[in-house]
Amino acid sequence: MSRDPKKTTDEPAAIDLRKNAYPKADAEVYRDRLKLLRARLKGDVDYLTESALRKNRAEGGSDHSTMPIHMAEVGSDNFELEFSLSLLEAEQDTLAEIESALERIAQGVYGSCVECGARIKKSRLNAIPFTQLCIDCATLRDQ
Repeated sequence: MSRDPKKTTDEPAAIDLRKNAYPKADAEVYRDRLKLLRARLKGDVDYLTESALRKNRAEGGSDHSTMPIHMAEVGSDNFELEFSLSLLEAEQDTLAEIESALERIAQGVYGSCVECGARIKKSRLNAIPFTQLCIDCATLRDQ
């Protein structure tokens, strides 16, 4: 009995992401959307950063007129700062995902699921243009 010399390992074959990627013309539409979304989010990030820094400077400065009088105000200010920082972190994560999507467009693999290689439906890309997972793989990952 002879063995196939080409198959010596049981490793799964690499997924060819180009196979189910969207054509360049389709990907360009999403590239433009991603760039607009990136610009908007960068503005939001800049605003949140400046707001948090301005709030922090007011608390640390010697101007006592901005100091809260009541402990409840201190708690509200801390909550507001933490909330702004969590929003900032989430938006920075989204910006990283947008950059990754733009890179996938440049590589010619945009629209292919990075987990299974299937084509991501346009309805999903229209809702979340920076997604890298098809709905089935996203559902599995969330469970």
